[in-house]
Amino acid sequence: WLGLAALAAFGSLGALAGCGERAGEAQSLAPVEIDRSTSCELDGMLLSDYPGPKAQVHYAGQAQPSFFCDTVELFNTLLAGEQVRAAKAVFVQDMGKAKWEQPVGHWIDAKTAIYVLGSKRHGSMGPTIASFAQEADAVKFAAEYGGKVLRFGEITADMVDLSGAALHDTRM
Repeated sequence: WLGLAALAAFGSLGALAGCGERAGEAQSLAPVEIDRSTSCELDGMLLSDYPGPKAQVHYAGQAQPSFFCDTVELFNTLLAGEQVRAAKAVFVQDMGKAKWEQPVGHWIDAKTAIYVLGSKRHGSMGPTIASFAQEADAVKFAAEYGGKVLRFGEITADMVDLSGAALHDTRM
């Protein structure tokens, strides 16, 4: 039920983005590109040092987005029962277009993205959740690397448990 609660909370983003927007506010909802100094909100890791899809959350009342070096960390944060900050926008990278080893750009709305859970491809924290704009790209990726194709609302808290994930990172 946590996945559904997060989806319901996240579902109100469209209404937030369109209603009562002040001049310049729409600009803050656009994805921000990472650079060599962009670090992960949870552990301070530099995003550009690791493979796999990245994520960013634009929280209400926060000028800059919070970045995540891995989509598992993103979902773990969004699905946490204690998550109380209101997310105005959430972006992930389209791995159908971005390079896996050094993904740059190709940001897409996390709510409409298609995901592959359980593939052989690893991100910064080991096993990750690949994100795609097109379902055909996700299906092709799953056929090549394994995993299950899921939508945003189908990802649950038990699928994104971070305990022990750092054990998979050989560069920490």
